[in-house]
Amino acid sequence: MQKAAKKKPPTIREVAARAGVSMMTASRAINGKALVSAKSQQAVEQAVKDLGYVPNASARALVGSADRRVALLHSNSTTSAYLGELLLGALGEAPQRHLHLVVEQCAPGAFAKEIVDQVSKAHVAGVILPPPLCDWTELVEALQARDIAVVGIAPDGDVPGMLAVGTDDRHAAYDLTRHLIDLGHRQIGFISGNIRHRASARRLQGFRDCLADRGITLDERWIVPGDFSYRSGLDAAEQLLSLDTPPSAIFACNDDMAAAAITVAHQRRINVPGDITICGFDDTPLASAIWPALTTIRQPIRDMAREAIGLLGAHFSSQDDGAGEEALGRVKLDYQLIRRQSDAVPSRH
Repeated sequence: MQKAAKKKPPTIREVAARAGVSMMTASRAINGKALVSAKSQQAVEQAVKDLGYVPNASARALVGSADRRVALLHSNSTTSAYLGELLLGALGEAPQRHLHLVVEQCAPGAFAKEIVDQVSKAHVAGVILPPPLCDWTELVEALQARDIAVVGIAPDGDVPGMLAVGTDDRHAAYDLTRHLIDLGHRQIGFISGNIRHRASARRLQGFRDCLADRGITLDERWIVPGDFSYRSGLDAAEQLLSLDTPPSAIFACNDDMAAAAITVAHQRRINVPGDITICGFDDTPLASAIWPALTTIRQPIRDMAREAIGLLGAHFSSQDDGAGEEALGRVKLDYQLIRRQSDAVPSRH
């Protein structure tokens, strides 16, 4: 008599298919994450019950901690405020996903192979790459060649095999520029960010696009370079405010440079926002700690880090459950225009 084949236990992929949701949503629901809607949560719970699905906790427990270590890799061009927000998000989420977070810094000028060797020595199974590292194709491919899962924070485009989370930088910059125009500003300066960060180019493009759509001629002297640092913001603001016809508003590519621009205005006894409007981008804690508090774009940096950890966790779960090397996609989060005290209608027209 032929022995019946043993039935394989249901996988998270089957749960997601039965519930009519993505694998990421199914994973969140099973792990009790608040980001899941009540309807999806109920559908996943019913699918779990119908299929008799049991989360593969025992398999995870048997896997060594080295297989569940993930690294947040950063370079010297990542500002402390941005990195701090990433760390807070990742540190809060990692324990919920049974992951151990380590932080690794890239040495200036290091080659991709050297960085991958460094990460490999840390025995990590996944890496989170903030900008500009997320757009370093050679590094991404080298990590993938070592079987290390990669999540990019705000990459410029889709990279085969790389998970990603981000926001729409171009559209966010467009909206902030439109806000300034709606206040009555026509002479708007722009402090760009580090050219290695593709987000800087996307924000500049959104700024240009909005001015063009509103039929406003841009004086190229009003676009000055920065590198996201406070020091570069001081230099850029000095350049803008030294022009024969300075702008009535300044859009800085991040909060650090916007705060620096406010400092320069104060030093020159230029009232903010009475005489000049200054806005930033990111909504880091600095934005609400200075005077006047910054009008800025709230980029959900902590949430992006949480989502990055979540993507890695779901990726590892799919491996444990036999789902194979399935790409779990790209998560796009919403931004928000936060209006505070640093903007006003122009004092001159």
